[in-house]
Amino acid sequence: MRRARLCLFLSGLLLSGPLLANPDWQAVQQEAKGQTVWFNAWGGDEAVNRYLDWVSGEVKTYYAINLKIVHLADAADAVKRIQTEAAAGRRTNGSVDLLWINGENFHTLKQANLLQTGWAQTLPNWRYVDTTKPVTKDFALPTDGAESPWGSAQLTFIGRKQSMPVAPRSPNALLEYARQHPGKVTYPRPPDFTGTAFLEQLLLALSATPEALNAPPQSATFAAVTAPLWRYLDALHPYLWREGKDFPPSPARMDTLLAAGRLNLSITFNPAHAQQKAACGELPADSFSFGFNAMIGNVHFVAIPANSAASAGAKIVANFLLSPQAQIRKANPNVWGDPGVLDGQKLTGDQARALRQFTPPDLPDVLAEPHAAWINALEQEWLRRYATRKAG
Repeated sequence: MRRARLCLFLSGLLLSGPLLANPDWQAVQQEAKGQTVWFNAWGGDEAVNRYLDWVSGEVKTYYAINLKIVHLADAADAVKRIQTEAAAGRRTNGSVDLLWINGENFHTLKQANLLQTGWAQTLPNWRYVDTTKPVTKDFALPTDGAESPWGSAQLTFIGRKQSMPVAPRSPNALLEYARQHPGKVTYPRPPDFTGTAFLEQLLLALSATPEALNAPPQSATFAAVTAPLWRYLDALHPYLWREGKDFPPSPARMDTLLAAGRLNLSITFNPAHAQQKAACGELPADSFSFGFNAMIGNVHFVAIPANSAASAGAKIVANFLLSPQAQIRKANPNVWGDPGVLDGQKLTGDQARALRQFTPPDLPDVLAEPHAAWINALEQEWLRRYATRKAG
């Protein structure tokens, strides 16, 4: 009975949306009926894929939109397709209607004027968004309404109580833990996104001039700004898995090594990841999340290419992704466990409580990500220094 009441409540939430829409939004809804929306999204996690399948069913039922999910190994593949289509003159009939986009790809497409702008804040469900989160900037670049937020993330470490009774909560503490447990700590190999974020996290914590990371790196100061990072890694690497001469290709591989007891540490960009993976048996029950005093965090977005063939339908889907119903379901670790972007103060009491129960407690303070240009600069220098080393 309790579950039935919850389902009725959530259905009512969804169905009430059009009643609150303004005439312009009603026109968008009318135009979107019957459209096929090709949503290009990272497909590397079955929980994400199942959630997006549910979204497809919901927007079909309530808005008569045919949502087709294109599962990507790398969003850069869709970016290249958008660029190729633009170069070929396909201005209104592109193959991508909605794109789950990261900051680096957003920077590329926005600089080339290949994204629709000015639409995100017109979505009716924008009224629920927590605007204290970085929802109007992406990698220090203003979004100009070209992206709609749909989830938040924060770099997070995962340990096991059995092998890490006291979590290291600073770079120096992590170095000391690695010294005491040689071969049990590592990080994903850049340019894996999480591996690069680990470099950024360390640089922000160690640099004497972290404010320099708010602007693109300068050749005249790059060496001085990054010197503390390389000194730290030089000290850390000899104690890493395979002596820092080889690195796991992804956080998923680190999870596997953690579960097998070959590592004592894994890394994720989802604070609820450990809870979600432990709930489904993919990580041991004693797995837990932790971080330094402050950890890099961001918001992930969806964007509409300028040549979308179904931009009205794409807006309906983006709006649905912001609905309390969709955000609560997404935050549930038994579904996906992806933290939301809504402000509990803007929700009803029942909605706020439902969302709060899925919000991980005691999250570290959020550090803003460096300017997008630091990604390539750090990756190239890391590769130059460490990529050619081989395990003995």
